[in-house]
Amino acid sequence: MKVVISDPSTGKSRQIETEAENLIGKKIGDIIDGNVLGLPGTLLKITGGSDSDGFPMRPDLEGTGRKKLLLASGPGYRPEKKGVKRRKLVRGNTISPEIAQVNCKIVRAGESVKKLFEEQDKEKQEEKTEG
Repeated sequence: MKVVISDPSTGKSRQIETEAENLIGKKIGDIIDGNVLGLPGTLLKITGGSDSDGFPMRPDLEGTGRKKLLLASGPGYRPEKKGVKRRKLVRGNTISPEIAQVNCKIVRAGESVKKLFEEQDKEKQEEKTEG
């Protein structure tokens, strides 16, 4: 499972690959401990995600399954004109084994998160100097 961690204070985000079985059963809006992802001293809030086929999770749909909803806005549908509605297939707000990506934002940062962001910044700078 991929976990995308966003830092609202800097506007940056980082993606980590993990076998986070502890996330299964959590819902959008839940606050989790960073120890689950190997980031001690950090609190993360689940903001969304998508399944292996690309269908987005929707906070107002309970459960883990997929369902067709009539949407006017929000996760899963962006209308071109105001007032247009469309029936779209979306996933529920609970994390299950079918979820491929989970999006989180930092509520309280620990030292491990700062190191994660710094390490990836250094890697990008090294790639630019080599190429």
